[in-house]
Amino acid sequence: MSTMNISLPDALKSFVDDQVSQRGYSTSSEYVRELTRKDQDRQYLRGLLLAGAQSAPGTAVEGDYFESLRARVHKTRG
Repeated sequence: MSTMNISLPDALKSFVDDQVSQRGYSTSSEYVRELTRKDQDRQYLRGLLLAGAQSAPGTAVEGDYFESLRARVHKTRG
């Protein structure tokens, strides 16, 4: 694991310290890692949403389609 040093104004440092103590993080690094992972997830989801918005319209599906999906899932699990 690599090390990264960051500088924060006192107000942000206090905020991070409060989050660590109030939310059960072991260290400020653990808190920052979680924030970074959440931002990665958010950016990935945003990319998927943008790709979906730019894609061609699909065909409408009805209840039968979902029933067949459920049946296939149950069949593979069973």
